[in-house]
Amino acid sequence: MTTMTDPPKADGFRFGQLINDTRYRSYTFQFIAIVLLFLFFGWLINNAMNNPVLQQVGIDFGFLADPAGYDINQKPIEYTSQSTHLRAALVGGINTLIVAVLACITATIFGVIAGVLRLSNNWIISKLMAIYVEMFRNIPVLIWIIIIFTVAANTFPAIQDYRGDNPTNTPLLGMFAFTNQGVFIPSLVFDGAGGWIVLAVLAASILGIFALRGYARKKLYDEGKLVKILWPSIALLLVPVALAYFLLGQPISVENPVMGRFRFEGGFLLRPSLIALWFALSIYTGAFIAENVRAGILAISSGQTEAAAALGLRPGRIMSLVVLPQALRVIIPPLISQYLNITKNTSLAIAVGYMDLTGTLGGITLNQTGRALESILLLMAFYLSFSLIISAVMNVYNNSVKLKER
Repeated sequence: MTTMTDPPKADGFRFGQLINDTRYRSYTFQFIAIVLLFLFFGWLINNAMNNPVLQQVGIDFGFLADPAGYDINQKPIEYTSQSTHLRAALVGGINTLIVAVLACITATIFGVIAGVLRLSNNWIISKLMAIYVEMFRNIPVLIWIIIIFTVAANTFPAIQDYRGDNPTNTPLLGMFAFTNQGVFIPSLVFDGAGGWIVLAVLAASILGIFALRGYARKKLYDEGKLVKILWPSIALLLVPVALAYFLLGQPISVENPVMGRFRFEGGFLLRPSLIALWFALSIYTGAFIAENVRAGILAISSGQTEAAAALGLRPGRIMSLVVLPQALRVIIPPLISQYLNITKNTSLAIAVGYMDLTGTLGGITLNQTGRALESILLLMAFYLSFSLIISAVMNVYNNSVKLKER
């Protein structure tokens, strides 16, 4: 005969469970960490508020509306010495973004090429790539910045070599002039709002290409059908832009640099400081990205390559369709860190006189106004915001390429 008994009653909550019970332990440690973090920041704020100098001058961002009183050599937007400190900080911020974006793109190209070629069966090519990686990543980036700046400023010909009826040098293709003061390149001239409409059409075409690639990938994964996208992508990129360009009356023109009485007029000047910073960050970070790419490729089983080769795929197609898509899940996370390193390393621009945000807001503006706390806070907010944006965008891409479970 079976007897029924009431289940034992659970004991009441005890304080010791916060440490000993695994159900509560993680929450306890998280709560302690948050409390300590708030106490730390509270101590910092209290220490700053009790500072005699800060109590006297206070915290005021009104200095941003005062005239800056200094010039900036690389001006992507209109700026004069009578512009405000806020305008100067904006110019420096744009200069920082220009270098960061350019360096991220070129470093990725260098890194992918070097990472793939380092695994080449050609002994000479693989060793050359190994030398590139070991040499560039083991020398501080500041040294590379100074080396490239010195080479650009002392190797290129002087501007007077382009003067006269029989100049010693002539612009390459009539558009590019390499001088010791920088490289003069063509610039785009917009005639009214039509030029911006053409750029908007170009941006929409690029988005359409990505959508087409996504559709082709879905067809390949779901139905095993290979959709050709090369020529449709080219047509999608060129045809809408060409139609918009001619229908709107050709609102965009190209202005080539032309030698004037003393210097080149027109076009756009890439100063040696910009070139040095751009390429130094690219080749330095590209060496690290190359190792990330090599590690991602080696993480893929050799059986994948052998199976693809057994199906008749050529080596190039095997790398682009089989190996790299799977290697991306290993490559992308450390790649995000390298992009963040590029962004933060742009602060070394002041070493070659390139006026980025650190040189304007964190340099001349800080020294002129004496507003160190405010300038540093704004500087930190900029780098933090831009780094978070990079992380967010790259994490979205990382989620799109990770393995999907059925």
